[in-house]
Amino acid sequence: MRILFVGDVIGRPGRRAVQNLLPDLIIQREVDLAIVNCENSASGFGVTPEIAQDLFDAGAHVLTSGNHVWDKKQILPYIEEEPRLLRPANYPDAPGSGVYIGTTDRGARYAVMNLQGRTYLPSIHCPFRTADELLETIDPRIKVRFVDFHAEVTSEKVAFGWHLDGRVSGVVGTHTHVPTADDRVLPGGTAYLTDCGMTGPINSVIGMNKEISIQRFLTGMPLRFEPAAGTVQLNAVLIDADDSTGKARSIEPVRVQID
Repeated sequence: MRILFVGDVIGRPGRRAVQNLLPDLIIQREVDLAIVNCENSASGFGVTPEIAQDLFDAGAHVLTSGNHVWDKKQILPYIEEEPRLLRPANYPDAPGSGVYIGTTDRGARYAVMNLQGRTYLPSIHCPFRTADELLETIDPRIKVRFVDFHAEVTSEKVAFGWHLDGRVSGVVGTHTHVPTADDRVLPGGTAYLTDCGMTGPINSVIGMNKEISIQRFLTGMPLRFEPAAGTVQLNAVLIDADDSTGKARSIEPVRVQID
């Protein structure tokens, strides 16, 4: 199974990149499963039902998220009704689900899981133990299992990857919006990357207008963030996994720019 995971989509510029690039990438890279992190897709904060549907229409099979998924309140009833939109599984008693079980067009089953770190983020349930519990609930015949780990610090992400090595096909980090260069297949067969990076404007501060961001650092004032304009880079990762074992064969960063 060939899995394409697209990192945090930032506002309208990121959505435009997904809509323009994802359909061709699915064909060119022979993608079986396309997953997109959508938590920043509504003006940089949250997601709406209309935007989620636009991303599905562009070719996403599953949408993952993170701590900003709750920022647009109209998403609350939608996330209860749409199982393909995930929120971190370790939020206690939250609407929606943190795992989705699906089947590709050629009949291969898969599981997508979404978890969130706790360092410098809300103190929710332990992602390590929650992942263990989730894996116990998944049909053992479903070999291909992918995890979006939405976390702040590299040490927590790396530890999480080692914790799941050999038990999932891939662990890819999101949230910091800056792609890392440590893509590899761990000894147990899990494809790993600390952070996929964002899909958003490259001449920015993690997707936001750079002048506003600089002023916030200079003055300490709570100026309103706005997504930047200009050239957009889609940051993604392509994982090739064995359907019969769930072990990853390879992991490859995918980066495409659009004006």
